[in-house]
Amino acid sequence: MSGYRLTIIAVFSLFLAACATAPVQQMSNARLALQAAKKAGAAQRVPQEYDRAKVLLQRAEVQLQVGGYQSAKALAEEAQRAAQKAREDALKKEKT
Repeated sequence: MSGYRLTIIAVFSLFLAACATAPVQQMSNARLALQAAKKAGAAQRVPQEYDRAKVLLQRAEVQLQVGGYQSAKALAEEAQRAAQKAREDALKKEKT
């Protein structure tokens, strides 16, 4: 019985550790996507889309600072997607 309890405790501890890890990679990905969007002219060509991505990243940074790692991760991933879309749309507008 004690082996079972130790296994449950170990699994639960790993789960908590995974939840408490800062989303460093997601934050980095979002920042890089936002930089790429800016370089593609998204701030000028599709400012609403670019600003949305920027605000999402700012919100992710706030969550990261207060320890809301799950929220930070979700917001960073959303910011990355928004920045990628802003970049794509800016490049399309450049061609027209």
